[in-house]
Amino acid sequence: MLPTQEMEDFVVNLAKECGELVRERNKQKKKVEEKLNAVDLVTETDKEVEKRLIAGISEKYPDHKFIGEESTADGIKCELTSNPTWIIDPIDGTMNFVHGYPNFCISIGYVVDKVPQMGVIYCPIMDWLYTARKGCGAFHNGTRIHVSQTTDLTQALINLETSVRSSDPKKMQVFFENLNILVPVVHA
Repeated sequence: MLPTQEMEDFVVNLAKECGELVRERNKQKKKVEEKLNAVDLVTETDKEVEKRLIAGISEKYPDHKFIGEESTADGIKCELTSNPTWIIDPIDGTMNFVHGYPNFCISIGYVVDKVPQMGVIYCPIMDWLYTARKGCGAFHNGTRIHVSQTTDLTQALINLETSVRSSDPKKMQVFFENLNILVPVVHA
C-alpha cells in the first residue's frame, strides 16, 4: 500500500496529538531508565508515545507491521520485511528531552518492500513539522524544501549534534578525526 495524502494527514495528526503529551511531559520531572548504558536512555514518555502511535496506526491499518525503538529495546523481535512497515522513534533525541533541550522530535517512517515511502518528523517544542512522500517532495510546515545547491564546502553551512560519549572509543575517534578534517574547510 503506497502512501496517500490521506495516510500522511492521518499520521501527521497522530504525531501532533502525541506532541501535546510530549510538551506536557517536557515541563515535568522525567522518569528515566538506562537501556544499554548511561547515554542510551528511555523515559516513560518514550514508551507511552510509541504505544499510542502503534495503537493509532494499527487501528486504521491493521495489517501493517511495526519496528519501534522502545519495542526492540524491550526485546521484541522486529524484522524489516516486504510488508508495509512503520518505523518509529517516539522521542528521537531522548537525551535532549531528558535535559530539557528542545532539539528532539517524533520520527515516523513508512516502508514498503524495504523501500522508504513516507516520513513524518514532528518537533513538538518548536512546532516544526517535516513531511515527505516518495515522488512528492519534502516539506517544512507545509512549505516545500530543497537540497542546497552549494557544491563547494567552503560555502557550506553545517549543523550537527552528537553524543560526545560513546561506548565505542573507536567510533568516537573516527568521528573526531572526520570532524577535524571537515570543520576547518566549511563556511560555518
